[in-house]
Amino acid sequence: MVHNRYLLQWVQEVAELRQPENIYWCNGSKEEYHALMRQMVEKGTAIPLKKRPNSFLFRSHPSDVARVEDRTFMSTVSRDDAGPTNNWIAPNELKSTMVNLYRGCMRGRTMYVLPFSMGPLNSPFARFGVEITDSPYVVCNVHIMTRVGNKVLNALGSSENFVRCLHSVGVPLSPGQKDTAWPCRPVEQKYISHFPEENLIWSYGSGYGGNALLGKKCFALRIASFMARKEGWMAEHMLLLRLISPEGRCYHLAAAFPSACGKTNLAMIQPTIPGWKAECLGDDIAWMHIGPDGRLYALNPETGFFGVAPGTSWKTNPVMMQTLWGNTIFTNCALTDDGDVWWEEMTPELPEHLIDWQGQDWTPASSRKAAHPNARFTVSITQCPALSPDWDNPEGVPIDIIILGGRRTTTIPLVFEAYSFEHGVFLGVTQSSETTATLGQVGNLRRDPFAMLPFCGYHMGDYFAHWLNMGTRLGNKAPRIFYVNWFRKSPDGRWLWPGYGENSRILKWMCERVENKVEAIATPIGLMTSLEDLDLRGLDIPSQDLRELLRVDESAWRTEVKDIERHFAQFGDRFPEELRKQLKELRERLGMH
Repeated sequence: MVHNRYLLQWVQEVAELRQPENIYWCNGSKEEYHALMRQMVEKGTAIPLKKRPNSFLFRSHPSDVARVEDRTFMSTVSRDDAGPTNNWIAPNELKSTMVNLYRGCMRGRTMYVLPFSMGPLNSPFARFGVEITDSPYVVCNVHIMTRVGNKVLNALGSSENFVRCLHSVGVPLSPGQKDTAWPCRPVEQKYISHFPEENLIWSYGSGYGGNALLGKKCFALRIASFMARKEGWMAEHMLLLRLISPEGRCYHLAAAFPSACGKTNLAMIQPTIPGWKAECLGDDIAWMHIGPDGRLYALNPETGFFGVAPGTSWKTNPVMMQTLWGNTIFTNCALTDDGDVWWEEMTPELPEHLIDWQGQDWTPASSRKAAHPNARFTVSITQCPALSPDWDNPEGVPIDIIILGGRRTTTIPLVFEAYSFEHGVFLGVTQSSETTATLGQVGNLRRDPFAMLPFCGYHMGDYFAHWLNMGTRLGNKAPRIFYVNWFRKSPDGRWLWPGYGENSRILKWMCERVENKVEAIATPIGLMTSLEDLDLRGLDIPSQDLRELLRVDESAWRTEVKDIERHFAQFGDRFPEELRKQLKELRERLGMH
């Protein structure tokens, strides 16, 4: 029985508007998950995979394959509070539009009420949500990605303090009408709307990923970042990793990278340096707070991985490949003739025949991709063989190092350290990456502060000020901040650094800097390592390549400064003066007057 009157009243209001055929309260049991999956198999939406136990393949509609940034809205009373990086619509106007779309949108469908927790239930830092959806696919994914069901209801008790998450695919069914395998609306009718001042998320028209699994980017980043600023903590788009030295010392790292920059690979790194070990704590989101000892602590609010499949392989990420042995939901991957999934770069050799992500025959002669570039897997974090025993520690883990980075073929060296926490915030604010196919034209430079550009729930100028404020509160206990670039190329287009497990050599240098075991070289952009201080044993890289990886191209950096100035200008009078001071100091170090 549900006794929370706030929740009961809200569910009743939603049902009256949406007019579902049934209302089902999700209990979070394994039996519930399997029953919903059987239902989707019978309907033809889910394809069981013979090769992987309890695993299923889904194919979405071609118009519903990724997050849609231009259909994602931040609705605050004042337009200024949303800031220049968010799509803003006034709350009354947006709600009026969406209420009309929601009216009767669940006719002929079941309305699922799914209580969930972001963060361990016994953690003081957990936050609760309830998602109402008409998609069993969404329910099954949220089962994997968060803690769900009766245990959450019990923890919530009679409190009204939960994020209200409304979702619908937006396709009502008339009596006797046959449903489609993947119901959704055309792109221009999709809405992913956030009302941070009301702890409210309304999503309509998409059944895919972050548009529909509302605990993920919508709650855990956009709404949580707004909450965190108000409450004095941080919700960040960061992986969490524990490195263990041969002496048994544990270092905890949080790292922010834009998409296609190796975030999940780093979260599951297998160090190539003898004696060093790594444990995964999370691959996507970190909630960070200041602990009783004055240090910064982080926890991963999720319980699963919702990862990009193409490019994941035994070479790039063997730990993830082991994680996917079974109990996995695959979306928009290709299907092999023997009942397994396949995606580009998964195997060195191409299969002779596949059924592609749209259900069509595919051979190596086909001109199209077999899997969609944004094909995904959803799998429990507990299947990860490199999982840290502290992954669900209710207090989190103390952060020693924050890493920033992006995909840059020139200009940015392999690694450098910020001069101070404030300088580190400057590096985060200016963070950049060359765009990949998923983000528009390949090779364009996109500034993506702290990899939060699509996910910050309020004015980014205020967000930068919050980072600076956290640094002030942390004082000399603040983590050290480093910037990395695994993607630098030679003038003739070769990758200069092997990446993957070899990145542990750079992480080791960071740990040695934390321990003050190695000196650093002051440069105009930050503190650099000497070649002698990098552990390169067993690595065969030409010395000229190593020199190029660590070269500070001052001329290129002077061009970079001009782009940073343009970037800063968009944030207006909410932009912190301390960061303008950091830019002035960089100009001076580069000899620009």
